[in-house]
Amino acid sequence: MAGGVTALLRCFVMAACLAVLAGMPGRASADDLPWIGPVEAVRIAVDAYIYGYPLVTFDMVRQQQTNVVRPDGEHAPMGQFIKMRTYPAVDNHCCAAPNADTLYTEAWLDVSQEPWIVGIPDMGDRYYILPMLDGYSNVFMVASPPTTGSKPQTYAITGPNWSGALPDGVVQVKAPTGMVWILGRIYCTGTAEDYRAVHVLQDRFTAVPLSAYGKPYEPKVEAVDPTVDMTTAVRKQVGVLDVTAYFTRLARLMKANPPAEADAPIVARMAQIGLVPGQEFDPARLGVLDDEALRLVPKLAMLEIGLHLKRQPTTNGWLYFRSGVGAFGTDYTLRAMANAIGPGWNRPQDAVYPLSEKDANGDTYDGAGRKYIMHVAKGQLPPVKAFWAGTNQQAFWYA
Repeated sequence: MAGGVTALLRCFVMAACLAVLAGMPGRASADDLPWIGPVEAVRIAVDAYIYGYPLVTFDMVRQQQTNVVRPDGEHAPMGQFIKMRTYPAVDNHCCAAPNADTLYTEAWLDVSQEPWIVGIPDMGDRYYILPMLDGYSNVFMVASPPTTGSKPQTYAITGPNWSGALPDGVVQVKAPTGMVWILGRIYCTGTAEDYRAVHVLQDRFTAVPLSAYGKPYEPKVEAVDPTVDMTTAVRKQVGVLDVTAYFTRLARLMKANPPAEADAPIVARMAQIGLVPGQEFDPARLGVLDDEALRLVPKLAMLEIGLHLKRQPTTNGWLYFRSGVGAFGTDYTLRAMANAIGPGWNRPQDAVYPLSEKDANGDTYDGAGRKYIMHVAKGQLPPVKAFWAGTNQQAFWYA
């Protein structure tokens, strides 16, 4: 993995920890697993944790947002649009850097069994963006004025193994995974009148399974799962999963959300620790490690993710992601880092999210005792075609 286990500090931490762990009694003898030792097992487990971070995160976000009987302001069952009627609250972390200039209009789809038909109304001269993300947080299609125009549009989102005929006038969009997150945003000025105008547009978005297209359709009433934590932040919920729970969930998710062809090397390495897409995770393959070593895996993975963020170059204290995000390829550490910050990134050509953690003097921000001014030189406002704004420690603009 590029920039992964070869990172100097990470190797140092691993070496220090494993020097101790190597002398501890393991769950199985080396004879049981002659092809892999404890040091390599930890390396693979850490890389696997980083690789699977967006998929596990997306699944938990999906659970939180869809575990309801009927839609409300921030939730909707699978296959139905969530229509946020107001700007997101300051503590809403549904996605990466939620802005206070758009009304979020989103849906979670399962296209592993059959395609879903998504309809976008005539948006007139209203700015909107409707990215479609796969389970690994890659944007595989974007509907917006610059990309597809503002006239009515109808798309059939098909799963990775689907083949068949589609109705006339429907544009096929092939999703790489069964899990699809449609994370739409519609520009709104925030006035009562403009809120009402955007609400009308939101109500004209449609999503139906292919089998119901062109027929009367009533969404299935889903039962609420009382075991789903609907309040704790997803990042915290992911963070408390132990290795066995994490890898068990990841293996199951990879059945309907198969790794890309380019992921073959990491998939082969994960198999060495019993993590095979679509198969139940076999924790016995990690028997060479004891409990302490297993507890270290998530910590080491999150350390690498955090260090990757700190290693990013900045300009006047601002960090820009000019490439990579939204279409991560095999940069699994960048992908995990982005999802740790917040899931649901747009591509850089659609939106840019400068991040600042220190002021112009290199000092950490102190909101309790100081006020700050963000200065933009004359004639140097962001070159946007839509809008730009600033929030706590972040700015963003939609191209």
